Amino acid sequence: MDLQLLEKTLEDQPAFRARQVWRWASQGASSYEEMTDLPAALRAKLAEEVPFSTLELVREAHASDGTVKALFHTQDGRAVEAVLMRYRDGRRSICVSSQSGCPLTCTFCATGKMKFGRNLTASEILDQVLHFRRIEPVDHLVFMGMGEPMMNLDNVLETCRRLPDVGITHRRTGISTVGWVPGIKRLTETDMPIRLALSLHAPEDALRSQIMPVNERYDLREVLAACEAFYERKRRQVFIEYVMLAGVNDGYAQAVQLAQILDPKIYKLNLIPYNPTDSIYDGSSRNAIDSFKAALEEHGLRATVRLTRGRDIDAACGQLAAKTPASA
Repeated sequence: MDLQLLEKTLEDQPAFRARQVWRWASQGASSYEEMTDLPAALRAKLAEEVPFSTLELVREAHASDGTVKALFHTQDGRAVEAVLMRYRDGRRSICVSSQSGCPLTCTFCATGKMKFGRNLTASEILDQVLHFRRIEPVDHLVFMGMGEPMMNLDNVLETCRRLPDVGITHRRTGISTVGWVPGIKRLTETDMPIRLALSLHAPEDALRSQIMPVNERYDLREVLAACEAFYERKRRQVFIEYVMLAGVNDGYAQAVQLAQILDPKIYKLNLIPYNPTDSIYDGSSRNAIDSFKAALEEHGLRATVRLTRGRDIDAACGQLAAKTPASA
């Protein structure tokens, strides 16, 4: 819900009323009618004047592994997608969007092919979370959906401050960036122990610029320096995301280069099987990924291979493009 509109609507009410409404919403209430400690007349007023969500659910898709992808429209018609991932160990993690579309055109990412809309407000980001909280309790969150979170950091951080009320602690919240250095520096100065993830995808500048044009603005040296300053202040490892592209960035020499530029004390590496997005790339084979991982570890850098979730509904990493199929 639009929390600013809520507070304005409740200006003539005791200060605790807005807190009551938020408490109900953050714990999964699906309507004002469920908020039984609010007077009936006030519930009716809120229902009339403050839409329960800033987003309209267009449709959901359900994957065979339990992943759920939701397509929303904002009140001005912008497309937004978010994903709920369910894991066997009981974790319930949400991947949320911070922008409609993305202004940064990473060549492997479906979102980068969309026309950029705008930054999302904090309420629009929160409403992605609240949608899934109404389905079941959630405990992890990543800003890894549509958009570059560091380009909308004020609203992202405002969202983060409310997440513990929903059940997601700051230590279980992560922000993924393609290397937007001003945002990394600002995140470093915050008081919240939020995790940082960097989309790297290449061990040297020429190839990274080819894959991710943002590297022309903030090159590897500058990006890694910002990440290392984050580690020095926060003492929290930085997660490196490395999508595996056949014949592009998955060779032995590239694994060696990667091990040479990443300090294993500071970085934890996630190798990501490429998810099809109608791009120019093919994904590395499982044997190539295993060989790349072995080469990294041979040179002292630990790596894990990310478990792919929701690929059959285009909900996996890099696939969000507002083309959700009809619900299963």
